[in-house]
Amino acid sequence: MKFISTLKNIWKIEELKNRILVTLGLLLVYRFGAQVVLPGVDASQLSNLASQTDGGLLGLLNAFTGGAFSNASVFALGIMPYISASIVVQLMGIAVPYLQKLQKEGESGRRKINQITRWLTIAITLVQGPGYIYNLFSTLPQSAFLLGDTVTFVASSVIILTTGTIFAMWLGEKITDKGIGNGISLLIMVGIIATLPQAFIQEFASRVFESNGGLIMILIELVIWFLIILASVMLVMAVRQIPVQYARRTASGGYEKNVFGSRQYIPLKLNASGVMPIIFAQAIMFIPAAVAGLSEGETSQGIAAAFSDIFGFWYNLVFALLIIVFTYFYTAITVPTNKMADDLKRSGGFIPGIRPGSETGEFLDRIMSQITLPGSIFLALIAVFPAVVVQLLGVQQGWALFFGGTSLLIMVGVAIDTMQQVNSYLLNRHYDGLMKTGKNRKAIA
Repeated sequence: MKFISTLKNIWKIEELKNRILVTLGLLLVYRFGAQVVLPGVDASQLSNLASQTDGGLLGLLNAFTGGAFSNASVFALGIMPYISASIVVQLMGIAVPYLQKLQKEGESGRRKINQITRWLTIAITLVQGPGYIYNLFSTLPQSAFLLGDTVTFVASSVIILTTGTIFAMWLGEKITDKGIGNGISLLIMVGIIATLPQAFIQEFASRVFESNGGLIMILIELVIWFLIILASVMLVMAVRQIPVQYARRTASGGYEKNVFGSRQYIPLKLNASGVMPIIFAQAIMFIPAAVAGLSEGETSQGIAAAFSDIFGFWYNLVFALLIIVFTYFYTAITVPTNKMADDLKRSGGFIPGIRPGSETGEFLDRIMSQITLPGSIFLALIAVFPAVVVQLLGVQQGWALFFGGTSLLIMVGVAIDTMQQVNSYLLNRHYDGLMKTGKNRKAIA
């Protein structure tokens, strides 16, 4: 009853209702575009492409694009080139003085950085587009191409794929501005969720109709899936609260030297880097297989095979170690403990028992190092858990991708972020929130 009441309250807030409707409408447009096949490709002969993306790295990419990759859709590359461009620009911001200057210029600098990211997205798409087209040539029969492998078909398809990526990027930005939640993240999440029903149906058919464990195994898998979702929520929400004391201002504007000022907390997230370490690690994991594939030696072929199997032991061992390393790296560049200490000192705050300034920065850095270790290990365990369920329970690879890794963490993170935004609208209008922290706020007469 409380949930139904909360939904009614959401519908009562005109601005929130309009934002939700805009978000749903734009997501529907994106999903419609994922079903539109490239001009010149016979949609009835895409079965070979679908079988190529049943598992492995291409299966993961197909999940991120919501099946558009296996449909040879105009959105086949999805929003991933934009994500790649954003990562590159973010990393360049550490070393390039011009980007560092833009980051300090506020809104105008942010707009310039967004423009640079858009141009880099186009460049990346123009590189990935021909690769995708030639993958179609090697996978599909010649009869599937109505125009043949002509320059006209390749050029027009690359332009369409680039346009599709830019249009998807525009949809994401419009959702962020006019809708609810982060638009780019929502597009990825919707794409992942779109492949979930088919993956579950295939797993259900394998268990029940092929006598491969029956309904008991399906029930066990659902329980494990529910538990891993809870663990992912805990990882995303977990914080270490650092108490901060603020000196109380006097009537004359000075500070009283006592401990009776307001006390607040600095929330340091257990997993401050989000899913970025997994994305970085997966990008690196492409390299060993690609380099080893250049040689025809027996050892090189063995390495290529080991690092091409995303559910294999050696792949996941190296993958987990890289995630731990990148978690420390990304946390170090995104959590400026020295800047936090300086801001705290300027605002008249201090951590009890720690001197303001450099000692506070060292203290925060030490705490971040301590909480990042269990956070990185927990993140690595969730990332490799799909391989565990494949090896131990015999779960099909498509369904196993939802038991952890980037897919699950993106779904959990985006869902929590969107719920928090809806929650803030409800609390501002004196309604009960969606989350447990929400309380009924009465208007002050």
